[in-house]
Amino acid sequence: MSITSDLVTAARTLNKAVDALSFSPPTTHVYNPLSYAWEPHRQYLETYGGAPKKVVLLGMNPGPWGMAQTGVPFGEIPAVRDWMGIEAPVEKPSNEHPKRPIEGFACAKSEVSGRRLWGLFAERFGPAEAFFKDHFVLNYCPLVFMEESARNRTPDKIPASEMEAVNTACDRHLAECLRILQPEWALGVGGFAEGCILRVLKAEGLTDSIKTGRILHPSPASPAANRGWAEQATRQMEALGVW
Repeated sequence: MSITSDLVTAARTLNKAVDALSFSPPTTHVYNPLSYAWEPHRQYLETYGGAPKKVVLLGMNPGPWGMAQTGVPFGEIPAVRDWMGIEAPVEKPSNEHPKRPIEGFACAKSEVSGRRLWGLFAERFGPAEAFFKDHFVLNYCPLVFMEESARNRTPDKIPASEMEAVNTACDRHLAECLRILQPEWALGVGGFAEGCILRVLKAEGLTDSIKTGRILHPSPASPAANRGWAEQATRQMEALGVW
């Protein structure tokens, strides 16, 4: 088995596990882009996941105008289509919210977190191939949670009783991806993701073999991120010794 095929198999396993879960109000709509946006996600894994990485960066879960549309973590459409060279048909989720339509690569909205994240990497490394030579980006949870109003609910807002099965599947997937990619560093994009990394490394007995840390999440909901996120994230990467 190759690294690429192992990553694809791991993603298929995660897709199947989370697709079987159900959630109670106020969560009314759940999108799983590993299912309806599988083709671009598979392209992402196959194009850029084919070798061990020095650094794995982990996000929390898809944004409504990013991975929810493109199947790629932090998947701002111009970054995915024009920088990474990835584009494929995207289907519709089974329970689509009218205020959060899935339009795939035709979506005209911008995912600010993805624009910031991939924009920094493009500015620093140039071509996507140069960034992905030593880096890879994953999301911890592949699901998008919404309320009846279409308000987004992040995983840290879902009741612990409902997240238990999600965490079991996502922890297993993260552990498998770290085994496959063999990174020197596993970095959380934000505190939630860092906590997931630390939990998985402890459970797997890998705390001494993979270095950890975090960078500021680029979400516009974070006041700190709106004050020069790229510069702050760069300083954090340099302070850790990653860059």
